[in-house]
Amino acid sequence: MLRKGITGSFGAAIHGLNTPQLTDGVINRSKRMMLDTLGVGLIGTRTDVFKKALAYSKLFRSDEMSRVWGQTELSLPPPYAAFVNGIAVHSMDFDDTWHPATHPSGAVLPALLALAKTLPRPPSGLDLLLAFNVGIEVQGRLMRFSREAYSIPERFHPPSVVGVMGSAAASAKLLGLSPAQCAHALAIAASSAGAPLANAATQTKPLHVGNAARRGLEAAQLARMGLEGNPDILDVSGGFGVYYKDYGPSAMEGSSSTDFRWILEDQDVAFKRIPAHLGMHWAVDAALAARAKLVAAVGNFDLGRVRKVTLRVPPSKYVNCAFPATEHQARHSFQFNASSALLDNKVTVSSFSRAHVDRPALKELLSKVQVETPGDNPPSFDQMYCEVEIETAQGQSHAARCDTFYGHWRKPLSQEDLVEKFSVNASSVLCTEGVEGVIDVVGNIESVRECSILNAYLSMTSGEEEQLYSTRSM
Repeated sequence: MLRKGITGSFGAAIHGLNTPQLTDGVINRSKRMMLDTLGVGLIGTRTDVFKKALAYSKLFRSDEMSRVWGQTELSLPPPYAAFVNGIAVHSMDFDDTWHPATHPSGAVLPALLALAKTLPRPPSGLDLLLAFNVGIEVQGRLMRFSREAYSIPERFHPPSVVGVMGSAAASAKLLGLSPAQCAHALAIAASSAGAPLANAATQTKPLHVGNAARRGLEAAQLARMGLEGNPDILDVSGGFGVYYKDYGPSAMEGSSSTDFRWILEDQDVAFKRIPAHLGMHWAVDAALAARAKLVAAVGNFDLGRVRKVTLRVPPSKYVNCAFPATEHQARHSFQFNASSALLDNKVTVSSFSRAHVDRPALKELLSKVQVETPGDNPPSFDQMYCEVEIETAQGQSHAARCDTFYGHWRKPLSQEDLVEKFSVNASSVLCTEGVEGVIDVVGNIESVRECSILNAYLSMTSGEEEQLYSTRSM
């Protein structure tokens, strides 16, 4: 029986939301999120952390198996397929970011694609689209229960908290659970939520997204089997409220409400151009602009001319790493990203390789970097800025400031650039037909007869040329 209250309203909404409520704006934005997530997930399968997680997950077998992205004919039990694919998505910190801060898609899409293979009636692309948006919406609602969530996190990594709830909600929707079962799925998932921020900038951080995908899927499956949790998990401070100091939940409208509006309709997501923490994008854009001013004045960038580099950034300890020693630390270092942009006039996937991190010239430049945290620069991805000032040995100063980088939700990537990002990432793993197939399927997902076609294309590695068009209806 469904209890009234906040949790009950979420259970009813998860169950009751339907495809006619998906607006054109939400469909278009969520398709962009899906495509970007699949691209960063594919290139993420080439990382060391993914390979270690995959080796571990291969120890498990079950009667039901789901595909691992970027692997020809390799399948795992659905929870472990969701786990490793979720890890791949976040393994390079290349995935989308929402506001309030979280990575919304990586916890949801891997769970849904792993689950789709197991269902007696193959879900359509529209089924996938609706479940995906339910998972995204639940995360957005939960983050708005606290003003604390609007700032750059200080205590825990948000995808580990709201991501597992989004995965549970999306999985419950795809499974067709009752309102009460949907509420219990959230309660069960809440007991798998949480990860300390101390594991940011380590190989464990990608596991936060992988765990969210896996545990949310498992929570929905357990709820389907009759397992129950606290039916007031979202209502009480001792439930989901333990994660926020200023917890203030509110009910969720559902399919019967004329007031329902998707958060994604009003709040776009950020898509990253470089594989690093979101804050690094401000630093890179400001550094490139300051470098251009220096080059325009003196003709080139000569490290020997640089006396000092000052970064003016918001206070955030876990992305203030003066001398990163690993790729994961480098992805979370204002100093590294600004210095890489100054030295190379770009930051790319290869910028975080061991060879680049260990360059003597980079270390020399890092020793000249100072960080300031002005009082007017709040730790908020919606309000922060970054300023880079280069002072030369000759007494010249060249500064530039970035208030909104290209790719931010206020300045979103063009569709052309988003598809280009996907193509570059995906082509490192898939053959041409696989790359083009994913673009085609996602672009027309609302018309696809069976969403499992995506898993087939995601397994078409270089050299695999299968003909799969007959299984679609466009």
